[in-house]
Amino acid sequence: MSAAVTAHESEAAETHEQRALGFWLYLMGDAVIFALLFATYVTMVNNTDGGPGGKSLFNLSNAAIETALLLVSSTTFGFASLCTKTGNRTAVLFWLLVTFVLGAGFVFLELREFAGMIKAGAGPDRSGFLSAFFTLVGTHGLHVSVGLTWILILSGPVMMTGLSVPVTSRLFRLGLFWHFLDIAWVGIFSIVYLPGLL
Repeated sequence: MSAAVTAHESEAAETHEQRALGFWLYLMGDAVIFALLFATYVTMVNNTDGGPGGKSLFNLSNAAIETALLLVSSTTFGFASLCTKTGNRTAVLFWLLVTFVLGAGFVFLELREFAGMIKAGAGPDRSGFLSAFFTLVGTHGLHVSVGLTWILILSGPVMMTGLSVPVTSRLFRLGLFWHFLDIAWVGIFSIVYLPGLL
């Protein structure tokens, strides 16, 4: 019986490693997409067509709050990951909930910023600069929304079946995705918002 259990655990570990490798490959592809969007933005940043630029549109305090929300959410997801190692299902669910609330706050602020810009006549169709801005920042926001959906979906198995090997493997991949989004946002904050306000 113990030999069968060991064989099953070995097979589960191998499956986890294969899926983790596949997910790393996906993240590398996503990184290429973001690199292209960053390159497009940097190329188009001065193409305002006589319209508003970052200095008149961007709000540093709003961007700073968004940054804080996302960075803290990365920390809370880290706490959830640590709790999977101790098998504390309640703590995992609590930290996933906190992560979700922080991420939802980020998306809300981003949508509010977009709505305000469009209302002021600075939508993505106004200039090349704004097209590049909305595409880059919007793509990141879409990724965060996917991450929030993933948190909700994965909370179900955590509640129903506990922290089994397949569930913790999925949580690991979700963690990779969430931390990747934080890194991408630091790039956006540093390349889009800070220079745009100078």
